[in-house]
Amino acid sequence: MESPHWYEGRLASFDTETTGVDVEQDRVVSAALVLQAAPDAPVERLTWLADPGIPIPEGARAVHGITDERVRADGRSPAVVTAEIARALAEQARAGIPLVVMNAPYDLTLLDRELRRHRQSSLASVLADAELLVVDPRVLDKHVDRYRKGRRTLTDLCAHYGVELADAHDAGADAWAALQLVRAIGLRHRTALGDFSAAELHLRQAVWHAAQARGLQNWFDRSGTPERVDRSWPLRPARCAGCGVPLAAEHRCESAA
Repeated sequence: MESPHWYEGRLASFDTETTGVDVEQDRVVSAALVLQAAPDAPVERLTWLADPGIPIPEGARAVHGITDERVRADGRSPAVVTAEIARALAEQARAGIPLVVMNAPYDLTLLDRELRRHRQSSLASVLADAELLVVDPRVLDKHVDRYRKGRRTLTDLCAHYGVELADAHDAGADAWAALQLVRAIGLRHRTALGDFSAAELHLRQAVWHAAQARGLQNWFDRSGTPERVDRSWPLRPARCAGCGVPLAAEHRCESAA
């Protein structure tokens, strides 16, 4: 029997809701991991709620609806929650299961910084010798339909590909929608995407994202916008707060007093 294409097989999908959009400073409030063995198979959901240890800003509450009162009553320690999430992602990596993450550099980088903040660890440390095989619907769609106008948020992409998104900005709902979305993208663009293995697709997306980031940076430069676009995917490297270079085990910052 012929093996299924990557979009027809087992997938996991990860999403977070947070205190804001700064991956270096903001915190995980809730997270979900959704698992499905095939397009018509049952869905398994793992969810987490964390007390971030800081007040949830009004803007973030307006998006995801999670209040300080709720996380204080029902949330668990961010050190415990982030460790559990990282171990769950590592389990998918060891099993070779592709992990869907919409705008992966956001969720994965924020998780990595939370591990550094609360566990003196990192996502790479938890993964050890395993490697995440990430599928990012935003990168895929920009690659196969480069010149289509309009935004490419999860809501926009679901509408474009005919995927139902119920209860948007709930981590579980968003993760499930993103999983269905990559199946829809893979099916619609199977000629361009269908023949890759999960590992090949991961490597291609890193290249595609870098090219997409360069294009956006060029547009910012031409328009006089000072914003800088990070080309890293699926995880932005941690950088030394003193000198700004990527952190490594042997790094000693000469700027540190």
